[in-house]
Amino acid sequence: MPLKRSWISSANTADTDFPLNNLPYGVFSTPALDARCGVAIGDMIFDMQAAEEQGVIDLTDEPLFDVPFWNELMEQGPAVWTALRNRLTDLLAESARDRAMVEPLMVPMGEATLHMPLVVSEYTDFYAGRHHATNVGTMFRGPENALPPNWLHMPIGYNGRASSVVVSGTDIRRPWGQLKSPDHDVPAYLPSRRFDLELEMGAIVGTSSSGPLTVDQADAAIFGYVLLNDWSARDIQAWEYQPLGPFQAKATATSISPWIVTKAALDPFRTSTPPREVPLLDHLKDTGPMLYDIDLSVTLAPADKPATMIAQTNYKEMYYSSAQQLAHHATSGCPMNAGDLLGSGTISGPTKSERGSLLELSWGGKEPLSLDSGDTRTFLEDGDTLTLAGHANGDGYKIGFGTCTGTIIPALKAT
Repeated sequence: MPLKRSWISSANTADTDFPLNNLPYGVFSTPALDARCGVAIGDMIFDMQAAEEQGVIDLTDEPLFDVPFWNELMEQGPAVWTALRNRLTDLLAESARDRAMVEPLMVPMGEATLHMPLVVSEYTDFYAGRHHATNVGTMFRGPENALPPNWLHMPIGYNGRASSVVVSGTDIRRPWGQLKSPDHDVPAYLPSRRFDLELEMGAIVGTSSSGPLTVDQADAAIFGYVLLNDWSARDIQAWEYQPLGPFQAKATATSISPWIVTKAALDPFRTSTPPREVPLLDHLKDTGPMLYDIDLSVTLAPADKPATMIAQTNYKEMYYSSAQQLAHHATSGCPMNAGDLLGSGTISGPTKSERGSLLELSWGGKEPLSLDSGDTRTFLEDGDTLTLAGHANGDGYKIGFGTCTGTIIPALKAT
């Protein structure tokens, strides 16, 4: 699909994340405007609240954009999602006839503060990248037993904390927890010493359900995608995870990018999951290309020092799609809600430079990573800023997510 041209010139450049082909959804404020829904186009934001109040956007009998989150639109379902995208495209295209009434509704992105784009109903994180699972399993169980027996049959996950999902730019405080080293008989209560990032994508459920979903139904229920960093305290996790899995090690924070890129914007970049080593059960079988070809990267910048690119990979490396994850989640009859967030699991590729966590990059701390600043890292230090970025490459344009950043700040003082 070629670039769709807009009357907003900055949307027609090859380096923007937000061409007319994208139109991602976020929430913004300015000194003059309270927090409200907006659509990114080039270096501008289209004010959805003002557009609805002035009748430029009129989708339903009840207002959808009088609140600072996109859940109200999600709950309307795919037909309204499509109607909005078509209306926005008409208003912002180079040939638009209503430009005069739209121009006053544009806000420069440089003047805006970005906020959480949705109210997260529930949060589930998966462990669905084969390279990551193989690397981690090899470290702890050896290559012969790297993957658990169930891994090739279903996407493994855990229920996380919706309350600790934060928007890009939020500082991340180093957590306290129980730590136990092999040479000690009892644990100690200390700040985490092995704090880590996880490069992931997040799928946002747009329509509620109350029973099992097919993979196709699950795919249709997904509203859009965000970048996601699942901050992880590896030392807390090592002591607590048996037998029930991650708990406090994953509860500190989960950062997401501020712009929701819709499934419609990503449709041209669909790709298939990898070949199956063992057949999946019927309710999880692939029914078509449901992954996406999205280049992903991570940089790490120590305090007041330049950033180093520490990982580059692609979302198509996942073993299970978000649709399969959602279908599996619903098999028990578990109700799914509009605004549910599903983390993909760490996205790693087959080579060292494609590993999406420091646990893998430093091989459990045994192989320190050298940064351009001259520093080394095994795990994150206070003052480090992590930045996730991602985009799908079109013909002369890209579909981007903006960035997902977080800076580590020191643990609270002992009391």
